[in-house]
Amino acid sequence: MCVTQDLLSLTWSSAELGQALEALARKGGLLLRPVQIPVVPKTVVDDGRSLREWIDAAVQWFGLDVEAGTVSYDTVNDFICRAGPALLQLPGDGAAKFFALIGRKRNMASLLGPDLKVVQVPVDALRTAIVSSVENPLEREVLQLIQDLDIPERRRKGARSAILRERLRSEPVGRCWLLRLSPGASFLRQVRQARLPERLLALVVTNVAEYVLWILSWWLIGRGALEGRFDRGWLLAWVLLLLTIVPFRLLASWLQGVISIGAASLLKERLLYGALRLAPEEIRHQGAGQFLGQVIESEAVESLALSGGFLTLTAAVELLATAFVLSRGAGANLLPLLLAGWISLALLLGYRYFSFRKIWTGHRLKMTHDLIERMVGHRTRMAQEAHEHWHDGEDEALARYLEMSQSIDRATVTLMAVVPRGWLILGLMGLTPAFVSSPNSPVTLAIALGGILLGYRALESFTRGLLNLVDAAISWKQVSGLFKAAARPQVVGMPTFAVPREEANQTTDGRNLIEGHDLVFRYQNRGEPVLRQCSLSVSSGDRILVEGSSGGGKSTLASLLVGMRTQQSGLLLLEGLDWQTLGLDGWRRRVASAPQFHENHVLTETFAFNLLMGRCWPPSEADLREAFEICGELGLGELLQRMPAGLMQVVGETGWQLSHGERSRLYVARALLQRARMIILDESFAALDPETLRRALTCVMKRASTLMVIAHP
Repeated sequence: MCVTQDLLSLTWSSAELGQALEALARKGGLLLRPVQIPVVPKTVVDDGRSLREWIDAAVQWFGLDVEAGTVSYDTVNDFICRAGPALLQLPGDGAAKFFALIGRKRNMASLLGPDLKVVQVPVDALRTAIVSSVENPLEREVLQLIQDLDIPERRRKGARSAILRERLRSEPVGRCWLLRLSPGASFLRQVRQARLPERLLALVVTNVAEYVLWILSWWLIGRGALEGRFDRGWLLAWVLLLLTIVPFRLLASWLQGVISIGAASLLKERLLYGALRLAPEEIRHQGAGQFLGQVIESEAVESLALSGGFLTLTAAVELLATAFVLSRGAGANLLPLLLAGWISLALLLGYRYFSFRKIWTGHRLKMTHDLIERMVGHRTRMAQEAHEHWHDGEDEALARYLEMSQSIDRATVTLMAVVPRGWLILGLMGLTPAFVSSPNSPVTLAIALGGILLGYRALESFTRGLLNLVDAAISWKQVSGLFKAAARPQVVGMPTFAVPREEANQTTDGRNLIEGHDLVFRYQNRGEPVLRQCSLSVSSGDRILVEGSSGGGKSTLASLLVGMRTQQSGLLLLEGLDWQTLGLDGWRRRVASAPQFHENHVLTETFAFNLLMGRCWPPSEADLREAFEICGELGLGELLQRMPAGLMQVVGETGWQLSHGERSRLYVARALLQRARMIILDESFAALDPETLRRALTCVMKRASTLMVIAHP
């Protein structure tokens, strides 16, 4: 394709996005099974926010994951070179146009056209097509400036690019959606998609080649030494072999780094995804100490498994080389068998270490959990617990921990010291019969000694790698639940219904919004259900107050309505559709809530992020304006004036501290800014004084289309 060809012929319209996403995922190797292609509803084609939500829902419908972002003028080249498969929305005031980018080869980008043909486009031409809408308004001004400065003709092109880059550096030139496998997909498939097996094979080949060259170099120098002469040609060959080892060593180090980063990224992403898939009941019964222990152990799995894996892989190559060398020297019939037996002994010692380490880790995590819980509740303990009981059980726990630490230290020393050094003794003993009784040449004896020394080095690496792998296996037990939770099936829902058909402030009052019939919900650790035969009907525009005693099921009902929990029996419909049809995301776009204070959180981020995290990020000017207005109506205007950075002030545990009432109103504003059909506020006004409560109620009644407030009588 020539540079002058009209690239707009390769763009997709909004109505064709279903076909574009399906074809892009299939061409990119992400979609292997046939799927139903969703149709873009006409109600969302011209609505930018709804269209973005529909793209997210459609990608989830395909069983994939999507990362939305904004491409700026300064990052266009990086996006073209690294993104793919990806969808890019071009800027403009007219009908939305999209490029479907598959990838890049050298200086050519692969675009998927509406005719499903892959077209190779020069990267410069594609960049020009993307940025033209923001460059054209400045073109005449820039050219006039270049002429006024009398810049030579040969430098005008570079000057134009420099001026435009300086003027438009952070200017957005389009929104992008990067398609990728879901973190909950088969981990083996994710590994293959990241091309880690090919790189691991390349690492093995590189290590084998390195050790072959290394053995050859020592064979050359040993041959010359044993013959008593050094020929210049053989000496030159030896030097060349040593120099050849250097690039192989560098390549091996680079491959280790690439594999480590790729595998660690996949593991962290999956563990985080699994943490987000945990049910509320799975989180509630764990304390802060247990969560901290899981975080620590996840880091251990990543670092120890990768380092231990590389050490073990290197040791395996070295042990194979050792067996080969020993089979060529004196004692060729005995030494390889002794090596195999010694490796078996090392594995037995490794299992012994595993047993001690497992018990020690369990006790360490229990101590960590207790310590963190004591630190979190130290004020309560100081105020209510007798002083003489503050440190009960600590001495006994430390003594037990010290005893187990000594046991594991002995097991570690045994494994690290006995295995490699014991092999030297065993190898020399195995070489003794061949040295005493058999007529062996100095060459074969030297080869056997070299093999024994090579085995010593290999066993050192093997024991270090074995220790790391054992530690990683024990740590894995603590985080495997998160890894498995990532694969839990999640109801996606049909993209046609995933996006609300209209904005909340346009909803017709009186229309049936929520229907519930004979709802039953029982917690796993309780015999009696919290909700039994519960029925309700909520219409658009309703204002509902739910009162009741503690433990009566008010918050449980709210969690059912917002989609955080699922009833065991009964029927719950939202706008006439169940949650299997709408999907969890589609349901939560229609119903938003501010949970109870202890279940809600202020993240260590800007105040604006904490307000708009349930809506969109990064925000537009209109989003920030609306957030500021709602804060003013809720009585948070004075707080914003006190904060040096206003909405951009960092708040949270390590930032600006908020009072109980300020946090409560932040949670209310966060729910209102989601523009949901229905807002549920669970004891959100308990910490407010009468005047602030009046202002907050006025704001909520004005902003919420349908409202449910849960409070104590």
